[in-house]
Amino acid sequence: MGRRDDEAFVEFAEASRSRLRRTAYLMCGDWERASDIVQEALIRVYVAWPRLERSGGLAAYARRTVVNVAIDMSRRRSSSELPGPVPDGEGSGRDLAGSVSDRQALLGAMARLPQRQRACVVLRYFEDLPVGEVAALLGCSEGTVKSQTSRALTSLRSMFEAEVDDELVVSGEAGQAW
Repeated sequence: MGRRDDEAFVEFAEASRSRLRRTAYLMCGDWERASDIVQEALIRVYVAWPRLERSGGLAAYARRTVVNVAIDMSRRRSSSELPGPVPDGEGSGRDLAGSVSDRQALLGAMARLPQRQRACVVLRYFEDLPVGEVAALLGCSEGTVKSQTSRALTSLRSMFEAEVDDELVVSGEAGQAW
């Protein structure tokens, strides 16, 4: 591979890394694992780079590779790695508790979806891809994408509603919540 090809790959990787990481995060729910997924996906893209550069479709191939790596990694048994402490963040001065709570409930519900259903939701609604492109990326029919997406949305809706219903409400005088 020539020097110019390596420079083109580095340029592509730098330009697409954050979007690929966001997709990986939505697939796995962990920023550190998302980074690992993107790193593995970019290695695979680099290996296929000469063929991809000639045929085009770099972004689609990279996105598909991220989804495939995320699914592959979810099938592996967990390693001996242990999570480290969560760093303290600085406050912005705004009360974001409600939106954070909703986001956590949604991400928790997403984490309980089967990988293929999660991939359909991520690609359709977070990557904003049409059904046909999602089907091509996942190697299945458009009908399968539609049914998997429908099942996923039904599951998300019921899981999200269940989490909201299970919230602890502490009552004070005359039923006042605090």
